[in-house]
Formats: sequence, structure tokens, C-alpha cells
Amino acid sequence: MRIASLDCFAGIAGDMFLGALIDAGVPPQVLHDATAALGLNATLRIETVNRSGISCTKVHVLDGDKLAEAPAPSGHKHDHGHAHDHKHDHPHVHGRSLTAIRALIQAAPLAEPVKLFAIRAFELLGHSEAKIHNVPVDQIHFHEVGAVDAIVDIVASAAGIHHLQVDQWFCSPLNVGSGTVVCAHGTFPVPAPATADLLRGLPTYSAHVQQELVTPTGAAIIRALAPSFAARPVMLVHRIGYGAGTRSNPSFPNVLSLSLGESFTAAIPQPPAPGASEVITVLETALDDLSPQLLAHVAETALATGALDVMLTPVIMKKGRPGTLLTILCNQAESAALQQLIFTETSTLGIRIRQESRICLERAISTVQTPYGPIRIKVATLAGKELNAAPEFEDCRAAALQHKVPIKLVQQAAVTAFRAG
Repeated sequence: MRIASLDCFAGIAGDMFLGALIDAGVPPQVLHDATAALGLNATLRIETVNRSGISCTKVHVLDGDKLAEAPAPSGHKHDHGHAHDHKHDHPHVHGRSLTAIRALIQAAPLAEPVKLFAIRAFELLGHSEAKIHNVPVDQIHFHEVGAVDAIVDIVASAAGIHHLQVDQWFCSPLNVGSGTVVCAHGTFPVPAPATADLLRGLPTYSAHVQQELVTPTGAAIIRALAPSFAARPVMLVHRIGYGAGTRSNPSFPNVLSLSLGESFTAAIPQPPAPGASEVITVLETALDDLSPQLLAHVAETALATGALDVMLTPVIMKKGRPGTLLTILCNQAESAALQQLIFTETSTLGIRIRQESRICLERAISTVQTPYGPIRIKVATLAGKELNAAPEFEDCRAAALQHKVPIKLVQQAAVTAFRAG
């Protein structure tokens, strides 16, 4: 199983995450293409820098309208501020709305999982801002995080995540830093209000330096990524990437570490087992105010988005209300997109997420000829021994409609043909 582990001992910001992705092997062109797709006249400048003796990758997002202000490339940077997703020394400006950012991303020629992840990150950020300012989320106008560089940070990060095709993400506790930070609405203690809200329920601590280490953009990326905060897994590491923050402190390595590899147990040759074991992600939420038509739509869309299975279970909820338990099984790579689907298409306020192991029989498709035409048979085996064989229902239904006979007759004919063959 392909896994990734983030070590956030110096926090996380959008530019740090991009640098770690590239340093760990994501082709720079993946991020360049995602940036160009937004049509914001922005470009990326990538360089190798040194942070407390660690060679790492620094990514600069350059606004095409402000190229004259961009610093010249060099081997060692000592810029002001922590990351590109905070413009704390800029005056308060009227930023982009969540609706505008969502429309911008939707219109871009990007893969659907990339769009879903990026929109999910901004919606998480929008809900935190709306809660803090006590206004409807669609009335939120982002300032620092609505700037070109922050939009590029999130969308390019989504493209890099999609490129890696990681099955499961892990993350260390987050060092948020300390001190104060100047935002568009004033001076606040670290972490800033939006960042603090995004980090609710996640393991955080403060150590080493008095500066902002986790930015709103970094927090939104972590929240949308939904990693496991369990202890770092036993893994065979193939690549390690270091992404640089902007500040360079001789006694504190301002970097984000990203390790890519394989689950150790999955990488060791194992004796034949009775069935293939795999780790899947389970997404679950209970709904008591959604129409059956919408539930059916969500189930169908989830399967089209890459879900392995979808279940709708009748349940009794609080106050004796009948409801439906929506359960989606998926691979970790599709988890973010399916979370976005659930939040967008249903009325839920939260999703339970967990990883579970499952064992599957080996499956193959065999086609048999019947008086009603060819019918596919799904055959399940264990260690080469056939255990189950079932006709594909959709094939049987189509043949029954064509020949105007009951479906059960087609099913029986398919099973008989399979046993005879």
C-alpha cells in the first residue's frame, strides 16, 4: 500500500507543501500546468535553498501583474513573512468571495478530483471565517487567502496530491508556533482565528520559535487531506522531500518533511493467504432530513466518483426520527472527493472517517451463451477453488426485456450454461 507521512515540526504553509511535493518527486510540470489552468497570469519559480543546513525546495508564486516586485533568484533566501499564503504586511483589500473562487476552480481545465479537493479546502476555510465573523459563508470575502498566490498554493497542492495517488496519508502533530500575527482584521495571537478553528480536534502544540508556523492555507490543506494522526506507520521510505518556509532561522529548520513509501508489511513477500487483504476508507454519516430522491442521487454519484460500495441503511435517530445511515467504502485516494460530494449534496454537518481492513475473494468474469444471448457470469474463487458464480443482473435484465421473458428465466439459463461449460 502506497503511503505518505508529513512531519510538521515547523508547521505547514501552502508554499512549504508545494516544495515538499516537488522535492519528493512530483514533476514540477504538474504544478506549472495546474497554475496555468487557473488563468490568473501567475507562474511558479522553483529553487533549491538551505534551511539550517537542510537542502530543500522553495516555491515562489509570482503574480504576473507584480513580477517587478518579485525577488531575484538566489541560493539562500531571507524573505520576510512565513509563507506566500499570508500577506501580513499588505493593507486590507477587498478579496475574492468563496463563490468567485469556487467558480474559478470549476471553470479551470483540471481533473475532477483536483477541483473537488481545492474547492473543499476553500469551503473549509470559508466556514471557519464565516463562524468567526458571524456572517453567511457565501458573504465571506477572503483577503490574504483570496490572493492569487494562496489560490495557486491550494490548487497546485491538489494537483500534486492527485499525481501521487497515495492510498493513505499520515501526519505528525502540528507545531503552530507562538507570538502574534498581523492579519487583515488586526493583530491576533498565533494561531490566527481561522487557523485555530480549522485545527479544532487535531493534535497541535507550540514550541521553539515565536512566529506563525501553521497558516490558514496550510491548515485548510491538512483539513481537506484528512490524514491519520496516529503514530508514524512502519514503512519502507522511497523518497523524502523537504519544502522550505520563507524565513531562515540558523537554529530552527523551517521546513516541512514529506516521506513517500510503502507499508512495510505490504512490501515484504508473504505466504499465500486465503483471500487478498486491503485497507479501505469508510465514510459514514446519518441523515434525517433528506429526500429519497437525493439519497439515490448521492449513492449513484458516489459510485461514479470511485466509491467501492455505497450502502443506505434505515436507522432511528434522536427524538425518534427515522433516518438513513449513508456508508461509503473507498480507497484513500478517492476519500477527499467523496467527502466533498457528501458535504455538497447532503445536509450533513459531519462525516465519520475510519480505516478498516477487508478480505476479498478473487473475482473474474466469464461469458456464456444462452438462448437469450451472451450473459456475463461473475466468478469468485479462493486459492483457485470456485466458491460463487452469479449472472450479471444488468445483462439478464436487458436480455429479458429484449425477449419479453421473466428475468429469472434468463438467470437460470445463464447458470445452466455456465455449469455445462
